[in-house]
Amino acid sequence: MFVHTPSEIGNRLLTLRLAGGLTQAELAEKAGLSTRTYADIERGDSGTRLESILRICEALNVTPNDIVQQEHLRDVYRDEDLVAVLAAISPHEKTALLRRLKAYLNSVAEL
Repeated sequence: MFVHTPSEIGNRLLTLRLAGGLTQAELAEKAGLSTRTYADIERGDSGTRLESILRICEALNVTPNDIVQQEHLRDVYRDEDLVAVLAAISPHEKTALLRRLKAYLNSVAEL
């Protein structure tokens, strides 16, 4: 099964970026994109050029299939991985992460 909408692709990119431990700004820089452009792509707000997707894939060290094939991503980020990341960050970072997660989930719910 393939993902088709810009928001589905954005969600896949978010998952892969978090699994790689990168911020949007860090990934944008690695991919040679502006932070705003990458953020728009991740939110599904932007029609994405193939060249941009390929640059993002290279920056994440993944293939385009890792982004568009739904079943391929099921194992990318397990619950245990999330627990390990949370255990390694400071209380301040956890608070900031929770605020961002709530904002993200609210924005996705509105789609």
